[in-house]
Amino acid sequence: MPAKRQLVVAQNGSGDFRTIQGAINSLPKGAVQLPVVFIKNGTYREKVTIDGKPGLVLRGQSEKGVIITISQANAYFRCDAASAGRWDVATLNLRDSPGMTLEQITVVNSYGADHPNGETLACPNSPGGKITINSADHQMALYTGLNTTRLVVRHCTFRTLGNDTVSPWDKEDGLYYFADCTMEGSVDFYCPRGWAYAENCRFICHNLNAAIWHDGSMNKDAKTVLKNCTFIGDKGWKLGRYHHDSQFYLINCRFDQNMADADIYPAPSGDSAPMWGRRVYYANCHREGGDYAWLRDNLASAANAPTPQQITANWTFGGRWNVDPKAPKLPEPRSVAKDSTAERMLFYQRLDGGWPKAIGEHHVDYNQPLSTVQKATLTDDAGRNDATIDNNATTREITYLLHAFTTTSNPAYRKAAEKGISYLLKMQYPNGGFPQFYPDLSGYHHQITYNDDAMIRVLRLLRAITERKGDYASVDQNLRLKAQQAVERGIDCILKTQYVQHGKLTAWCAQYDEKTLQPAKARNFELPSLSGSETVGIVEFLMQIDNPSPEIKKSIDSAVAWLQEVKMPGYTIKTIKDPKQPKGFDRVIEPEPSSTIWARFYDLETNKPIYVGRNSEKKNSLAEIEYERRTGYGYAGTWPETLLTKEYPAWRQKWEK
Repeated sequence: MPAKRQLVVAQNGSGDFRTIQGAINSLPKGAVQLPVVFIKNGTYREKVTIDGKPGLVLRGQSEKGVIITISQANAYFRCDAASAGRWDVATLNLRDSPGMTLEQITVVNSYGADHPNGETLACPNSPGGKITINSADHQMALYTGLNTTRLVVRHCTFRTLGNDTVSPWDKEDGLYYFADCTMEGSVDFYCPRGWAYAENCRFICHNLNAAIWHDGSMNKDAKTVLKNCTFIGDKGWKLGRYHHDSQFYLINCRFDQNMADADIYPAPSGDSAPMWGRRVYYANCHREGGDYAWLRDNLASAANAPTPQQITANWTFGGRWNVDPKAPKLPEPRSVAKDSTAERMLFYQRLDGGWPKAIGEHHVDYNQPLSTVQKATLTDDAGRNDATIDNNATTREITYLLHAFTTTSNPAYRKAAEKGISYLLKMQYPNGGFPQFYPDLSGYHHQITYNDDAMIRVLRLLRAITERKGDYASVDQNLRLKAQQAVERGIDCILKTQYVQHGKLTAWCAQYDEKTLQPAKARNFELPSLSGSETVGIVEFLMQIDNPSPEIKKSIDSAVAWLQEVKMPGYTIKTIKDPKQPKGFDRVIEPEPSSTIWARFYDLETNKPIYVGRNSEKKNSLAEIEYERRTGYGYAGTWPETLLTKEYPAWRQKWEK
């Protein structure tokens, strides 16, 4: 028996289903061809969630006659532990359903109308155990998540009195087409990410901040186009804003006289300097009662200077989707540029987001091409828990991938880098410290690790993300906010782990117990001890803090005083030829009047240099250590020299009161 070409939803029982969700649930997930879901007129008081239904058509009998409605603010989800991780925050929720079509329906979230004065709710996740919800808080009517691209919406109404009414939110691949629709709401109530085209649509704004919004941060070509659209709103409403990189085109649009004299603007809490600059373009747009100066035509300043006639739906999507088959087909977009090293990094990335430093006994080398067998093996091993921040692993890859994204605009590189950043944020302990490995916390991997600057490299990277420096400017804003909090916790951990010796602040050790914050042993030759090497990296990190607090100043001054106290003037460490040795050379510490060195490790109580081999016994000289360690580990060096002679004096001069 052939499958039905149409399922009918009718509240009175005259169709196949009485509820829309019932009809949706009856359809197989991921099917290639689905019947049209036809909805007869009526008010359907239900949340509708569509997950894994590619190509589905949801068609109402009439736009005004079919109403889908709930009353719910998104804040509910933050207070309900059972809702953690849920994405269906809207009246109509779409995910993993590419190629969908919505026609002739009205979708309402009536929370703002039902609670004009807002409400206060019990909320264990908030300070004080309560949360106050404003009548205009986030309350979506339409939400689309990942892989609901190529969405067609015709003759539909979306209405709330709150923020983010229409939220198509796949910023990497989202392609959205709206025609002859009505959208109503408060702040950012039409807020697409990726590529969006709206034609002959009506917008009704009930807020003085902004009606429309766009996120085009994942691709320089991403844009939102509004053509032949009309806007009305409360007196003083503003047209639009953006928090991230964006690109607006408004063509032949009309605005009522209530629109404020305010061009589309960057939100104060967003990116202060978008990577691709401010991109807001108008053509033949007019306001009732007279145009503002910023409404003047400026398409000539856009990339490739399109004409109003050229700006169509197909042009908007740039060959990614030819939604209008009658229009001339545009060429397919050029293939995404690739970086060979970055491509190899993608293969090595683990599922948890981090990278290993070695595969077996071999250090990861991105200069070497990967064979088909190696690629397959790495793909199979993606679930291994060997990711680490040791030996530059993970921080190196994140830095390189962000640079590769800047040079190629390949979104896969930024996506992988952001996954790596999320890994770093997840591995941080609540006290601010970072283990050497995660999620493998066996052996000494769980200890807070300053050794070889592991934790400091992470904090430097997170701070660069927070400050939007160079290639780090492309990182998602939500990750930047989390990075900022992580850096603050990291600084707190640094201050708490500075070793107090006989009541006096000194330096730092290479490892600490993550619970007691006391010095800890790592490998046999890495005993709890003060470090003449790791202390330098920590101090340099602290000196980069703008407007340092008295506590930070004291920390830096104390560490520098300790480095001055424990220096070894008149000595040098050098490698000498020695044919009698297995490697043909040896490493020695010997007198040198013009040289000063520091030991890698100092006794916690006496500040005397200590040298430790694989038997974990403290020795007083390098010569007493076994040959393999003596020549294979850095027991002494000039690490603090530049800090003490140049960097610290300059810092003191800058912040000296």
